[in-house]
Amino acid sequence: MAIPDFQTIMLPLLKFANDGKDHTLPEAIDYLAAVFKLTDAEKKELLPSETQTRFDNRIAWARSYMKQAGLLENPIRGVFRITDRGKAVLEKKPTKIDINFLTQFEEFVEFKSRSKKSDNREDATEEIKTPKEYLEEGYQKIRAELMSELLSLIKRCPPDFFERTVIELLIKMGYGGSRKDAGQAIGKTGDGGIDGIIKEDRLGLDVIYIQAKRWESVVGRPEIQKFAGALQGQRAKKGIFITTSNFSKDATDYASNIDCKIILIDGERLSQLMIDYDLGVSKVASYDIKKIDNDYFTEE
Repeated sequence: MAIPDFQTIMLPLLKFANDGKDHTLPEAIDYLAAVFKLTDAEKKELLPSETQTRFDNRIAWARSYMKQAGLLENPIRGVFRITDRGKAVLEKKPTKIDINFLTQFEEFVEFKSRSKKSDNREDATEEIKTPKEYLEEGYQKIRAELMSELLSLIKRCPPDFFERTVIELLIKMGYGGSRKDAGQAIGKTGDGGIDGIIKEDRLGLDVIYIQAKRWESVVGRPEIQKFAGALQGQRAKKGIFITTSNFSKDATDYASNIDCKIILIDGERLSQLMIDYDLGVSKVASYDIKKIDNDYFTEE
């Protein structure tokens, strides 16, 4: 079945804790994964940031919300257990525990009123995703829009600007030694792209052959074959082919099956790397996500 939303997880999680014992989040994750009959792929599905699995995140938020309502508590760091209020709730045999259910508890209402100022959704009872999921997906949407705008600008810039962009990106990624070294290694071909060799490291222990094409059309297998031939002619074993467009499936299949190592960077990947290495973009704002430092509150 699909990964349940965090509100659907609340009741099974509270039932899991109804034995009165102390439990850890990993124990709950294993138990609930079996309850919801999740596949291995569903259990491993990551949030956009790839810092946590989606299922783990939803269990953590279900636990957090019920803790705010006084149904669960944390007696010690990393451990949770059911409270007397939680047991009383289960004795009434509810068919569902969700945000609307939790609003009967004053502590939870106060918690939601504090967080409501930063919640743009009109009806919080309709929440399916956790706050972290909304935050990450909002970030990914902004990033996707930035990538699209960045790539559009690159395509409209003159060829020599594209050359400089590729050089500067590779330097920021740790290749090419100095900008002077990289600039000397690149030779213009006059076809709207650049070709040449660049140091793999600052000492020049190995070199990488580069070809970049500022294209609108899809780069096919013939172009990669020509590039592979150029590598053989230079006795080079490594190459990077950068384009502002995309590669055909035949091109990617060919690149993955030849002896020399050719990395294909399409327009989407190029814009991603420029954002990751702060090339052509500037930071507008940053938001620190913080959690309780339990060590601070632990008595010696």
